[in-house]
Amino acid sequence: MSMFWQVLSFEGLPVLVLAAFAAGIVRGFAGFGTAMVFVPIAALVVEPIYAILMMMTFDLFGPIALLPRAWRDGEPRDVGLLGTGAIIGLPFGVYLLTQLDPVVFRWLISLLALSLLVLLVSGWRYRNPLGKMMTGIVGVISGFLCGVAALPGPPVIMSYMSSPRPPQVIRGNMIMYLFLVDILTFIVFAVKGLLVLIPLAVGAVLVVPYGSAGLIGQRVFNPDKEHIYRWVAYAMIAFSALAGLPVWD
Repeated sequence: MSMFWQVLSFEGLPVLVLAAFAAGIVRGFAGFGTAMVFVPIAALVVEPIYAILMMMTFDLFGPIALLPRAWRDGEPRDVGLLGTGAIIGLPFGVYLLTQLDPVVFRWLISLLALSLLVLLVSGWRYRNPLGKMMTGIVGVISGFLCGVAALPGPPVIMSYMSSPRPPQVIRGNMIMYLFLVDILTFIVFAVKGLLVLIPLAVGAVLVVPYGSAGLIGQRVFNPDKEHIYRWVAYAMIAFSALAGLPVWD
């Protein structure tokens, strides 16, 4: 019971709930963007590793309801190649994360989110064929960014958006891959002794707003209007990244 009250009285919990709900909406209809929305805001009220532990927890359990559709729409074999690459990049990113000052982390996560958002909005894409080797390399980059800043999605989405894949296939692959990389991140954190009970418990509570918002986002998603959902996601990511900059302190 004491753990329950510690979670309910956790400083900054209302901010974390709102950030998780917003991240869930974006994840539900776009298939990506959870970290780019949640982590910059969460870093305003908790230290970097806590923010990532919370996101790992709710991002692992929250999207479970989205997985059946993602499996039907997506390409599990391609997701497996990305995951293999992520296994290589993750430990290096997590090591760098443990060396960062919290203020430096806030600059890093917000500027990375804004930079990646600019690339997405500008239309820059990887234009060459995405074969098995290149898919694995994208996974390595994604794993490193996941470890250091909880941002595994942008390298993959920028690669996928240059392909002829339909929007529902991209969305399905992203949901499956981000679920897989969360599992891998948990394993790396556990091996390095970085799992902390309180943020994990708070993350478990955030499953409710995040998972509910994800279902709402999935329900309103319409592949024929994919560009509208993408721009809404971009706007929410931009707001979160700008709000997370240390200049407002």
